[in-house]
Amino acid sequence: MLTRRNFLMASVAAVPAVALISAPAHAAEPPVYALNGIAINGYDPVAYFTESKPVEGSGDFTSEWDGAIIQFASAENKALFDGDPEKYAPKYGGYCAYAVSKGYTASTDPDAWSIYNDRLYLNYSKSVRALWSLNKSGHVASADANWPSVLSQ
Repeated sequence: MLTRRNFLMASVAAVPAVALISAPAHAAEPPVYALNGIAINGYDPVAYFTESKPVEGSGDFTSEWDGAIIQFASAENKALFDGDPEKYAPKYGGYCAYAVSKGYTASTDPDAWSIYNDRLYLNYSKSVRALWSLNKSGHVASADANWPSVLSQ
């Protein structure tokens, strides 16, 4: 069935994302989206703020964050994160901000990111990020209301 959301997603070339974004999350998701225990697909969360781009982290510089490993590109970035993880960690445990705003979780692409109100938000894809960007404040308000209960739905 074509829903308004599916129509909007298709209109911004998000057709590949529709199947995943439309599916509900599995029960009891972990608080941080991580593959093989590594959050943000191994990318450095601090670099989004300091370099305004995704930068791959290194296994040489790591910190534990809510049960997942965060990798950093440098000792300096690790120290910044360790000093204020709330500032640098992605919102919603690194799950797709748009999906959380809609009441479920989805994986993320490190290239589909935004800094909004001094916080890092990740999305499933650049197309989904475009949808999220149409109403950032509204999506953040919805996602904040859904988080963290969305993990157990």
